[in-house]
Amino acid sequence: MAQLGLDFPTKWGRGYVARFVRNLYWKYYITPLILRMSTLSVVGLEHVEARAPLIFVANHNSHLDTPLLLSALPPKVRQRTIVAAAMDNFFMTTMKAFRTVLVFNAIPIDRHRINRRSSQLALELVEDHWNLLLYPEGGRSPDGNLQEFKGGAAYLAERSKAYVIPTYIHEAGYLRGPKYAKAPQYTQSPSERRHHVVVTFGEPLRAEPSENIRRFGARIEEAVAELGRNVSGDPQYGRRPSDEY
Repeated sequence: MAQLGLDFPTKWGRGYVARFVRNLYWKYYITPLILRMSTLSVVGLEHVEARAPLIFVANHNSHLDTPLLLSALPPKVRQRTIVAAAMDNFFMTTMKAFRTVLVFNAIPIDRHRINRRSSQLALELVEDHWNLLLYPEGGRSPDGNLQEFKGGAAYLAERSKAYVIPTYIHEAGYLRGPKYAKAPQYTQSPSERRHHVVVTFGEPLRAEPSENIRRFGARIEEAVAELGRNVSGDPQYGRRPSDEY
């Protein structure tokens, strides 16, 4: 029986053959398709070209967020980027797990609890100068607002000394929202086959010498929220009722 979940093998996805096939697939199929669907605008590319490794920390509203974000990256950066994908969603059947690794260079993570094995693999890959894409909300937003971040991104960045790139993906939820999103504002809207999406990369962040992981994590979350407020024009984005007290 094939190994699934956290046991699904992913090392082959970083090998020469898989990388060659993936690069062709992105160049001739996925990126052209995304650009036809989204009239994609990209802001802040200067923040992702000069440093490595990078940990991209993004908001999450749609299953299309990953192809949109990866399409926004320069090919050389994308080719060295690994996606942390939910084990319970993408690694529970052999064919789905295979496609996820081949297309997205993904590794499985347990989004419901801290798992040292998946954290250690992610850490080793970042230390080996692979970039990493994380969605610290733990899943697609149920209401369109930024959800509280889990601590994995701050932990990995602090341990590896990697730069964190706060990233905001604007209005991806409207692209075929009933199929790919979760928040009612998207699922109850018409399923748009073309919509303008903006991917914004913020200034790189690094843990300060005197900063603990919890405070660094809060700073990462606020950086993504601030990008969202600036791009969307919504002053309440990323804020919760407790922030008023």
